[in-house]
Amino acid sequence: MADKIFTFFLILSSVSPLLCSSSGSSLNLSLVRQAKVLVSLKQRFASYDPSLDSWNIPNFISLCSWTGVSCDNLNQSITRLDISSLNIYGTLSPEIHKLSSLEVLNISNNAFEGELEPLEFGQMSQLVTLDAYNNNFDGSLPLSLTKLTKLGHLNLGGNYFHGEIPRSYGDFLRLKHLDLSGNDLSGRIPNELGNITTLEKLYLGYDNEFHGIPAGLGSLINLVLLDLANCSLRGSVPTELGKLKNLEVLFLQINALTGSIPRELGNMTSLKALDLSNNFLEGVIPLELSGLQKLQVFNLFLNRLHGEIHEFVSQLPDLEVLKLWHNNFTGKIPKKLGSNGKLVEIDLSTNKLTGLIPETLCFGRKLKILILFNNFLFGSLPKDLGQCEPLWKLRLGQNFLTGKLPKGLVYLPHLWLLELQNNFLAGEIEEQEAGKARSSSNLTQINLSNNRLSGPIPGSIKNLRSLQTLLLGANRFTGQIPGEIGSLKSLCKIDVSGNSLSGKVPPELGECQSLTYLDLSHNQISGQIPVQISQIRILNQLNVSWNLLNQSLPVELGYMKSLTSADFSHNNFSGSVPTLGQFSYFNSTSFLGNPFLCGYSSNPCNGSQNQSQSQLLNHKNANSLGENSAKFKLLLGLGILGFFLVFIVLALVNNRRMRRNSPDLWKLIGFQKLGFRSEHVLECVKENNVIGKGGAGIVYKGLMPNGEEVAVKKLLAISKGSSHDNGLSAEIQTLGSIRHRNIVRLLAFCSNKDVNLLVYEYMPNGSLGEALHGKAGVFLKWETRLQIALEAAKGLCYLHHDCSPLIIHRDVKSNNILLGPEFEAHVADFGLAKFMMQDIEASQCMSSIAGSYGYIAPEYGYTLRIDEKSDVYSFGVVLLELITGRKPLDKFGEEGVDIVQWSKIQTNCNRQGVIKIIDQRLSNVPMREAMELFFVAMLCVQEHSVERPTMREVVQMISQAKQPNTI
Repeated sequence: MADKIFTFFLILSSVSPLLCSSSGSSLNLSLVRQAKVLVSLKQRFASYDPSLDSWNIPNFISLCSWTGVSCDNLNQSITRLDISSLNIYGTLSPEIHKLSSLEVLNISNNAFEGELEPLEFGQMSQLVTLDAYNNNFDGSLPLSLTKLTKLGHLNLGGNYFHGEIPRSYGDFLRLKHLDLSGNDLSGRIPNELGNITTLEKLYLGYDNEFHGIPAGLGSLINLVLLDLANCSLRGSVPTELGKLKNLEVLFLQINALTGSIPRELGNMTSLKALDLSNNFLEGVIPLELSGLQKLQVFNLFLNRLHGEIHEFVSQLPDLEVLKLWHNNFTGKIPKKLGSNGKLVEIDLSTNKLTGLIPETLCFGRKLKILILFNNFLFGSLPKDLGQCEPLWKLRLGQNFLTGKLPKGLVYLPHLWLLELQNNFLAGEIEEQEAGKARSSSNLTQINLSNNRLSGPIPGSIKNLRSLQTLLLGANRFTGQIPGEIGSLKSLCKIDVSGNSLSGKVPPELGECQSLTYLDLSHNQISGQIPVQISQIRILNQLNVSWNLLNQSLPVELGYMKSLTSADFSHNNFSGSVPTLGQFSYFNSTSFLGNPFLCGYSSNPCNGSQNQSQSQLLNHKNANSLGENSAKFKLLLGLGILGFFLVFIVLALVNNRRMRRNSPDLWKLIGFQKLGFRSEHVLECVKENNVIGKGGAGIVYKGLMPNGEEVAVKKLLAISKGSSHDNGLSAEIQTLGSIRHRNIVRLLAFCSNKDVNLLVYEYMPNGSLGEALHGKAGVFLKWETRLQIALEAAKGLCYLHHDCSPLIIHRDVKSNNILLGPEFEAHVADFGLAKFMMQDIEASQCMSSIAGSYGYIAPEYGYTLRIDEKSDVYSFGVVLLELITGRKPLDKFGEEGVDIVQWSKIQTNCNRQGVIKIIDQRLSNVPMREAMELFFVAMLCVQEHSVERPTMREVVQMISQAKQPNTI
């Protein structure tokens, strides 16, 4: 403090001649005063970007070039202060009001905390823009802002403000932009907001909880955008909104709105985007909406609407996105849909639509997504789809479609998903014309199963270089499996079962090194199983049953440690089943129906061990004999060197111990204002402080000198013999910058050369897994479980959709959802799993890469890849835990059955069946809520990842689950 006072007087003495003898004295004094205000602001920052080091009083002459500062040219007064996205932690100093000429204040995307109400904003009379978006401010909304008569832009979104929106906020005179979204506001939206007739954009949604939409908003005659999405709105959509002639965007999705769509909305002739999805709206689409001639986005999905999709929808000249899925629409798809030439995305799935698919859907060659599955559509596929080059997702399964595949469809350059399963399609898959091969095809998944397709599987399939999943089962394919399939190096799953394929198994299949699932069953394939199959190192499931295969079972298959499931039944295999290697683990039913095969439990051989087994033993014995001599020499050499190695090892260990105990080598990085140092963190790492152990490390509870309770996670060694960091520090910086109410806060990162310690906020109620299945003495009521489900979903949604780049959790499970003082959910342990795999073979760290058993998505078994949809599957398992109260791998009566399979069997995948599996300890459970949550869980655990919802959609569906009806 003394140094600061001395510096200040030194500055005054240095500038005093200027102040007394120059015409610029008053200007310099003004610069010093303003510099003092900024320095006082910085003193409240616990941490900040190094660029703010320029904020220093000795540099007052260059004040207007300080980071984030802009001045007017006349008197050098600060008119603009933009310190957004500078990683600032701390509070906002009351001195801010002394910048009386300030017109723009932007402090968004930082970590400011505390209340704004005590600040005297009313004295900043020139303020036009105040942007405090995405911070940690709390308390009530500041009332003093209404005194700012020039304020035109106010953004307080993405904070923790609570209480009601003050009625006085309707007194703003010039406000054009108001954003209060993403807070904890509640109560009624004041009707007085309708008095701000200058308002152009109004954001009130996302995490707020309001009662309904006030009719007064219909008075906002200049409003261009109204976003009330995801804020628990109930009641009907007020007809008064139809008065908003200038409105271009209306977002009311993810609420609990009821009633019908008001016909008055057709009067909003400027509307470009209308989203009423994920509500409880009923009735039909009003014909009056035909007046929305500028509409580009039309979303009504996840409601209870019925009736026909009117022809006027196809006549909207600018329509680009039409999503009406999961309603009860009937009748035909409008015949001219797509004739405007601008359609990009169409999703009418899960309705009761019938008739033909219109020929004009890709008329403008802009269509990228076409989803019509689970309807009653019939007739042929539009031929034009084969020339729709922008198309990248086509899902038409579960219909009654007939005819042939459009020419060129399979080989479209941008198509990555093709689903036509469960139809009545016939004809052949065409060979790609010579000279038109596109080895850069993006197609990753083909599902043509359960149709009437015939002819050979084309050899030009080799051009689909990105193909990962090939499902052609239950068709009428003939001929041989093409050897060209071996060139598909990314192929993970092949199912050609239930056809009339003949010939031999192509040995080229052994070149598909990514293959984990191979089903050739129920065909007419003959010959022997090629030994090259054993070269597929990660093959997990092999089914060749019900064919004409013969000769002996290849001994080499016994060496495939990855092969956990195999079925050789109902063929013409002969000889004896090898008894060593993986063969000893296969069920005896895997060998039934082979008259000349013995050596399994239900058909033992009478003689000595079969030739195949002898070959396996001889092979191993020969290796053993050859290795004995080498082992002896090696041991002799080691014995000679051992004496010297002991001393070297002891020296290294002693040196490491000395370095580890040296506090000077520990580095502490804080992600907010810290009340502790590295030595305080190290004090927590004691055996008697352990509160948990997992695959990533050990967790200790600690008490800091300031009384703050923390959880310290000691990460396990990342890899042996590799450098310490492996990018972990950079990733920790990213994780430390994440701020969301449903994500555990990372407070600090403490490390030295050998050890990494993560310091988190402490969660007093432990994990969800402990609360549901442990001995914590806690019983979660239904309303608490539903709230936990919603909050955990919001946390994952933030990681998937609001972080850039997105963060995949990789290990979603109930033990990684922590519970705060009021049992609020916080997602923990995200984004770290990939560092557990550095320099380690995938087979050695499968659980750390892909998650925990019982939560792992099925596609991991045949792709060894994970994405955000893998997290969605795991979250679906967590939802089933909340509903049933049972563990993912509980005792379900039959070996190998997990909670997903058990739930499907017990309920027949019918939401009404949830009463059969619901936790019997619960009472007074709302029937509607239980059914809806179970429905969401079933969507999340769909076998095919593409059929699972996004976490944003999961949040939408859980948000609208509450209903009073109980069981």
